[in-house]
Amino acid sequence: SITDDEELKEVIQDITSLNPKPGNNWGDSLALAMSTIIPDFIVESYNGELILSLNNRNVPELRVNREYSEMLQGYNENKKGVSSDTKNAVLFVKQKLDSARWFIEAIKQRQATLQRTMKAMVDFQYDFFLTGDETQLKPMRLKDIAEITSYDISTISRVSNSKYVQT
Repeated sequence: SITDDEELKEVIQDITSLNPKPGNNWGDSLALAMSTIIPDFIVESYNGELILSLNNRNVPELRVNREYSEMLQGYNENKKGVSSDTKNAVLFVKQKLDSARWFIEAIKQRQATLQRTMKAMVDFQYDFFLTGDETQLKPMRLKDIAEITSYDISTISRVSNSKYVQT
């Protein structure tokens, strides 16, 4: 229908107006921002109990724009009389929505893996994290955490490499 074609043109116009290199706007402040370490986790002690949290301060909330989902739903309800160009455009949008949903789910799974791995490390070194006393540290290997979390050693290595915790 005409409104679908007009809506598609508006969507294409919105997409083509986006900046493909948004990082260029940072200029010289990029080097400063890249040199600042932002912890991936925060471990705090409250009344003799440890609280572990994943630091999502610099991670934007990811979600699929509802307009695209509604556009697909509208197409599915009115498939008759739609041009082949519109069908191709809808197929393209559906593929991109599926990719976006997969990406969001992958990010959530990564966060869950990070959280579970760090929780195992905090539990393993509980006395150290509670007191800050280095004599309380116990020898800890990737294998120990892999056994606790039921993840493969390579997964533990990957998720713990280059990560920081604020204690």
